[in-house]
Amino acid sequence: MIHNIQEYAIFMMDPEGRVRSWNQGAVSIKGYQEQEILGRSFEIFFTEEDLARGEPAHELAMATANGTHEGEGWRRRKDGSTFWSSIDVTAFRDADGGLKGFIKICKDLTERRRTEARFRQVVESAPNAMVMINARGRIEMVNTQAERLFGYTRDEMLGQSVEMLVPDRFRHGHPEKRALFFSDPRSRPMGAGRDLFGRRKDGSEFPVEIGLNPIETDGETMVLSAIVDISDRKRMQERFRQVVESAPNAMVMINARGRIEMVNTQAERLFGYARDELLGQSVEMLVPDRFRHDHPEKRASFFSDPRSRPMGAGRDLFGRRKDGSEFPVEIGLNPIETDGETMVLSAIVDISDRKQKEARIQAALQEKDLLLGEIHHRVKNNLQIVHSFIDLQLYRIQDQAIRDMLSDTKNRVQSMSLIHQILYESKNFSEVDLGLFLKGLAPTLVAAYGLDAGRVSLKIDVGELFLPINAAIPCGLLVNELITNALKHGFPGDRHGEVSVTFARLGEDQAMLRVSDDGVGIGGDLDIQLATTMGLSLVNLLSQQLMGILQVHRRDPTCFTLVFPMTPAIEKVPA
Repeated sequence: MIHNIQEYAIFMMDPEGRVRSWNQGAVSIKGYQEQEILGRSFEIFFTEEDLARGEPAHELAMATANGTHEGEGWRRRKDGSTFWSSIDVTAFRDADGGLKGFIKICKDLTERRRTEARFRQVVESAPNAMVMINARGRIEMVNTQAERLFGYTRDEMLGQSVEMLVPDRFRHGHPEKRALFFSDPRSRPMGAGRDLFGRRKDGSEFPVEIGLNPIETDGETMVLSAIVDISDRKRMQERFRQVVESAPNAMVMINARGRIEMVNTQAERLFGYARDELLGQSVEMLVPDRFRHDHPEKRASFFSDPRSRPMGAGRDLFGRRKDGSEFPVEIGLNPIETDGETMVLSAIVDISDRKQKEARIQAALQEKDLLLGEIHHRVKNNLQIVHSFIDLQLYRIQDQAIRDMLSDTKNRVQSMSLIHQILYESKNFSEVDLGLFLKGLAPTLVAAYGLDAGRVSLKIDVGELFLPINAAIPCGLLVNELITNALKHGFPGDRHGEVSVTFARLGEDQAMLRVSDDGVGIGGDLDIQLATTMGLSLVNLLSQQLMGILQVHRRDPTCFTLVFPMTPAIEKVPA
């Protein structure tokens, strides 16, 4: 049976080391046939270097003295090639204890040695400290990075207990944790969720991350540990923690699974939880019940496109305190990269005070709108009363000159009343729609001066143009005067024609008003700036009030053009 074994070379020797038996494994491994080797000294298998050192005699002497001798070394084949061999020599004796010979068992370990060499090269070239230990906790291999990290030489570590690299306060529980790993050997980080520390030769400690990887060697499981000094990272994390802690707002950092990783004191105060009650919990605990069902979906949406932005733009957001009460919040989201994992740091602001102030402001604005609406309504009504009083006076007065003056005054009152009516009906108390105003004013003026239908037409080109109220009232009166002047004096007798009103914006901050007609024109001896008539005097005064520049073209067509700022600082015109 032994004779047919192929994997091991097994042969017997006499006390002088001459070969007395030879199996098939020996033929395969060493290259000699049985008849070639029987009776020859086993020294034939040794290299010249080992022969010079007396290794054959030493091997037999150790087996004789101790009963067995084990080792590894280079051995030579028949063809002169060498291989790395395991060595197991056992002495056997007779009943009286006399030495009868030796049994030697060898195995070709060349390929294993090459594999181990490659493995050692990989371990040695690793950027991190690498330490391999067996199940008994003895260090089997280290690399140069481990020497640098722990401050020990390789010889000081090999064969020693791995606990020499563990701080004193953690050593008592380390063997138990090591045994736990070997009971279920699989690649994983060591001490997930715990702070780990290494110990240098000088006794100093440093924070580490350790990755554990089981390695199978000749039926024995070992663990290769990759050890990283994370002192710099811990310092950065501490600085980051201090920044978060000192933030004026509540800060909550969560991972992609929605678990809370960090909070600051402001968050504790805002939500009413202690830090330990929050860490590791689902962030949905801070979300009101009615919003929880779709919060994970919104969180996943953020992590699919992580960028700094406000949360829930355009929506009202609420937080939930430990006591169940809710409060309005604003939340800013900021992605944070930590060890290849994206997290989100949320800055949370309680906006309860702001919401209350906004509600008070909104209520005040509504009250103001109601008040302004009532004021404009009453002003319009009072102006209508004045308008009616003037109508009553007109019935009693026969003097045509006085009647004309009262009619002009009535039209001016009507113009101001129309502006207040537009303000009241539009509910916009800061601007007046000029197009709407002119469309209401023009028919009133045509009717007021009794012009035959179709004899004089009015053309209005305004578009969508709004003026602030402090410009709209003087501008409305000015338009009234210019149209009135054209209707009264431009078309005597049965003369036909057209009055054109153009209002346009010039750039961002100026407006242009033009009133023209194709009537008889203005006499050459009339100085507009020195005119004493009520109408033209008002035109000059209102132009000054609007801080405008007035240009007059006397005929073909007669044209008044005023350019003025859209939001004039209304001047007080001297009396």
